[in-house]
Amino acid sequence: MTGVDQTAARRRYEKAGRRAEWLAAILLIIKGYRLQARRFRAHGGEIDIIARRGNVVIFAEVKSRRDLDDAVNAVSTQSRRRIERAADMFMARRPHLADCAMRYDIVAIAAGRWRHLRGAWRYGE
Repeated sequence: MTGVDQTAARRRYEKAGRRAEWLAAILLIIKGYRLQARRFRAHGGEIDIIARRGNVVIFAEVKSRRDLDDAVNAVSTQSRRRIERAADMFMARRPHLADCAMRYDIVAIAAGRWRHLRGAWRYGE
């Protein structure tokens, strides 16, 4: 694959990822969540969607693949650690959320279907 092909492929994947994040955000809003941030970046990590419902703040990783199971399994242990570090920084900067519980979710999107895995992992797992 040439450099031009790789750049074009990277752009397509980026566009598909942004589309999946947009869809996931809408799905979470429909489910009663309030968006707190999208594409939150902190040293060493990024969180696709941060949302709140009641006193629970969720940190959601969005994955789009051809198959829902593939999308769920695409969230590696290393990705989870980066999300956890970024979540800690997000919460540290927002003392008004100190009483809220934190939860790590995955929103998987594949071929017009989606799955919201609540509590997909626990901190440090």
